[in-house]
Amino acid sequence: MSLDSARAHLSIAETGKRAALRGDHTTALGHYREAMHLAVSSGAPEVFFRHYLEATMESLELMNDFGSVIEYCERAVEHYREHPPAHPVAWLDLASIHQRHGCVLLKQGDVGPARVAFEQAIDIAARAPAHLPLAEALGGWLRRGLFVSPERMLAEQRRYRYFCVRPETVEQDPGTP
Repeated sequence: MSLDSARAHLSIAETGKRAALRGDHTTALGHYREAMHLAVSSGAPEVFFRHYLEATMESLELMNDFGSVIEYCERAVEHYREHPPAHPVAWLDLASIHQRHGCVLLKQGDVGPARVAFEQAIDIAARAPAHLPLAEALGGWLRRGLFVSPERMLAEQRRYRYFCVRPETVEQDPGTP
């Protein structure tokens, strides 16, 4: 991977993140797709692809495209079923996938399956060892029979920094002071 190709996919992804922060998730998705393609074709380390995929899932979730996010989560869980996590980072990745699955299920109103997904996320994260405070909070509320509105859910996601695309994590446009 050349320095130029690394700069290119990083720049494209950051442009997508700025679009996402503006709420323009359709544009963001196009940039993430292009950044993923360039990262893979240039032989960039897998961490770049995975980060761009995470940003993609966030935009899809924020667009309420829950079906696409659920499909991704189910495929990723199946992948780990066939190829069990071999190290703590992989366990945490699997736990995060269950957490995302739970969040999207809850946003759809599927409370029972969401509670199960949060419990799985918490149990799997412990193998890392790690904690997923969002899954712990939402799972606890659901176990107690509390209603979680979409607005409350989004507020908790932001409070626990569930989203990786946040103003403090995105480089400002080089043309902006």
